[in-house]
Amino acid sequence: MVRVQEQLEAAKGSGRKLLAVLIDPDFGQDEAALERTVQNACMAKADLIFVGGSLLTSTAFDRCVAQVKRWSDRPVVLFPGSPAQLSAHADAVLFLSLISGRNPELLIGHHVTAAPTVKALGIEAIPTGYLLVDGGRSTTAHYVSQSLPIPHDKPGIAAATALAGTLLGLRTIYLDTGSGALRTVSPEMVAAVRATVEAPIIVGGGIRSAEQAQALCAAGADVLVVGTAFEEDPERIFVLSEAVHGN
Repeated sequence: MVRVQEQLEAAKGSGRKLLAVLIDPDFGQDEAALERTVQNACMAKADLIFVGGSLLTSTAFDRCVAQVKRWSDRPVVLFPGSPAQLSAHADAVLFLSLISGRNPELLIGHHVTAAPTVKALGIEAIPTGYLLVDGGRSTTAHYVSQSLPIPHDKPGIAAATALAGTLLGLRTIYLDTGSGALRTVSPEMVAAVRATVEAPIIVGGGIRSAEQAQALCAAGADVLVVGTAFEEDPERIFVLSEAVHGN
């Protein structure tokens, strides 16, 4: 299988947009529902499946990842909210550094804890600059990270932060308003980051309509991540997939 970082960079180079479905590990406690979710994602031609979240209440994380991998032929990528969210069943892990905040544990502390495990598991680590953006209301990601989001109407701050991350060697930028956000990252902010960095840009949080997806892709997003919207309406993934892949 092609390494995920290479897949992201190849897609960006060719202008092909990617869709990722984010699965909450707690959702995996319902095995039948999890299988339907993975099957729908694959039928809708999702390119990647992310597993993880800011808050984990279930102890069955590794089992959830194993099931997703079993039912999917797409790369399974960990989107970890803590060093505990690691699994050998995944193909890769977004090695996230919360560069928009000032919480030292999420800038480097958790990475020191997780690094030996990531190496021992042998999964691909994708150095990712993670930027939390105001999505209209406080989300679990904001609360757990104990950090202020970048203001929704300040694209310059996001662009400068992303640039700093890439100059430090981070190879992917993730702009996120968090699960359940009222609005997504603005196309203006995505465009500002796109004009500043060469790295692939992932955008998540609050994406619910084809119009939003198309606007974000046109602004320069390389990967769109859909989670809550998919859980609320499983059929919506087909509409969003067409919007993403039609660009």
